[in-house]
Amino acid sequence: MKKLLFVLAITSLVVACNTRKEKKPDNPFAAIKGVDSTLKPGDNFFLYANKIWHDTAQIPPSQAGVGAYMFMNYPQRIRLQNILDSVSNATSAPGSIEQKIGDFYASGMDTVTINKRSYDPIKPVLQTIENITDISSCMKFVADQAKNYNTSIVLFYVSPDNKNSNMNIAHVAQAGLGLPERDYYFKTDPQTIAVQKAYKKYLSALFALTGTGAAMADKNASIVYDLEKQLAAAHRTNVELRDINANYNKIAVAKLAQQEPNIGWITLLDNLGAKTDSIDVSQPAYYAKLNGLIKSVPISNWKIYLKAQTLNNYSSVLSKPFVDAAFAYNKVVSGQAVQKTRGEIMASAVDNSLGEALGQLYVKRYFSEDAKRRMQELVNNLQKAFEARINKLDWMSDSTKQKAKEKLFAITKKIGYPDKWRDYGNVNIAHDKYFENTVATAANNFQFNLVKLNKQVDRTEWFTTPSTVTAYYNPSANEIVFPAGILQTPYFDDAADDALNYGGIGMVIGHEMTHAFDDQGAQFDKDGNVSNWWTKQDYAKFKAKTQQVINLYNSFTVLDTVHIKGAMTVGENTADIGGVAIAYDAFKMTQQGKDNGTLGGYTADQRFFLSVAKIWRVKMKDEFMRLWINNNPHSTPMWRVNGPLMNSTHFYDAFHIQPSEKMYLKDSDRIHIW
Repeated sequence: MKKLLFVLAITSLVVACNTRKEKKPDNPFAAIKGVDSTLKPGDNFFLYANKIWHDTAQIPPSQAGVGAYMFMNYPQRIRLQNILDSVSNATSAPGSIEQKIGDFYASGMDTVTINKRSYDPIKPVLQTIENITDISSCMKFVADQAKNYNTSIVLFYVSPDNKNSNMNIAHVAQAGLGLPERDYYFKTDPQTIAVQKAYKKYLSALFALTGTGAAMADKNASIVYDLEKQLAAAHRTNVELRDINANYNKIAVAKLAQQEPNIGWITLLDNLGAKTDSIDVSQPAYYAKLNGLIKSVPISNWKIYLKAQTLNNYSSVLSKPFVDAAFAYNKVVSGQAVQKTRGEIMASAVDNSLGEALGQLYVKRYFSEDAKRRMQELVNNLQKAFEARINKLDWMSDSTKQKAKEKLFAITKKIGYPDKWRDYGNVNIAHDKYFENTVATAANNFQFNLVKLNKQVDRTEWFTTPSTVTAYYNPSANEIVFPAGILQTPYFDDAADDALNYGGIGMVIGHEMTHAFDDQGAQFDKDGNVSNWWTKQDYAKFKAKTQQVINLYNSFTVLDTVHIKGAMTVGENTADIGGVAIAYDAFKMTQQGKDNGTLGGYTADQRFFLSVAKIWRVKMKDEFMRLWINNNPHSTPMWRVNGPLMNSTHFYDAFHIQPSEKMYLKDSDRIHIW
């Protein structure tokens, strides 16, 4: 739940806990269903809590998985579709958010017009590529299209400076690939080879759909793939991308232009509209490689590559044959059986393009102020519990503890939706031009980002839409964010007892707070700057503990012989372990937690841990599981449950876990960081 580039009003804990009404046994939320009592909770708690559901749950053909977490965005999109159906059929004032999102949605739902236009909307772009004659015109095309987020070999963006978090600066990151990440070009296992073949077939299909003969289409696909593979060789791995300092390389533009003259940095940035004297080149080796390839690879091959990138970027907004070709490839990657409905596709498209406009309507319909207040109470309680845990740490010195607590209480808490909504007044949306609407919103989003360059950071800004089922910690702003989308069952319900809410959204809150102190977050100070606030001895102890996390999760098996990648997932795993521990301590401060009475057949502690298991109740296709393991910094759902609980002594006590059970770790082997 944490973004790759990232990511106090204190209520009295006693008052907050004592004013919470106790839930009666006949409360509809009291019953915990689906527990498989034939299993030992200490053998596999994820299955103990979820196996009955897991064995009977059916993955919708249009999805790669079903259940909680990211797959809750599927029913979310149905909710959004209901809103969009309503506004698209209503008469709204020109320029209103209802008109914009309604017309955008309607234009994408009009597949008759989209299919009739075929790839006509993109022909001018393809012709511009055809007119490229040299490196200069090639790089001008790259910059011009980047302003519409048709990104190819240069990934430009504006975000805070790691060393001065109050100021936005220019950044560029590695780019240029069509496969999910660099290792897909070099692995030789059967599953990866199948993905490679599907991708090449997809590239060939894109060329064929624009009138290229079959033999030439295959040849073009090979040219594109081979060029991407050369670029991929200079990419950093997902593990290497976790190194904060190695991925921050601020340099004067004039010096960079001298080092990499073929890219033409000064002209490139000017064409992007980015007026700056310096830039952070996150992955320098990629741009050094690109600088050489721009000159050594024939312009004719670059034109073929740029056509493929452009067709791929816009395939989802062109006619059905392009959509079908993209799906055929995605099917191999994710295991999704059939295409999503048009309404679901368009709900996602509107959310991605005009997210805060749609978010205003979502919040009005689905999010209450009572829920926001209860959530604030939970966050404050978790913060108090975290402070208490820091005070008790036996491996950290008092001076570092003080710095850690200062950072903890400097965390900004954002709940539900932004305090101020984004203005989309500059975006013009037509009722019948889906492609043009897509380009217009993309261009607007680019400009929205660009105008921040060399300006102070707006710390009120959100980096997710209110309807998305997610949460994140942003280290450069030292903030935790919980959009309205996640504030629903199984994570949160204002009518549920504290055990369920603290085991649910409480675990998520603790998880996001712990990100401020994971392997990456720990390198940022309370103001969001990369700055060392640790003593040398304390940081060495911390690194040793995170290595324990890496080692433990490396031992977890998924899909027969495939293991969790401990080094890639260490931040999320550290946050999961910390999140459960902090949430449990906060729960024990409530009246229900103190009493630990029985409700619905389970003690309060048992209900807490069962709630932890329920919020990661997910079933997914093997293909998507493999994609997840290779690319997602989170462990797979089963290990988001079992991993943290294996390290929780309170879990052992609640379910009387015995040494003979598979999840059992000796007390000396249990990991306690925060």
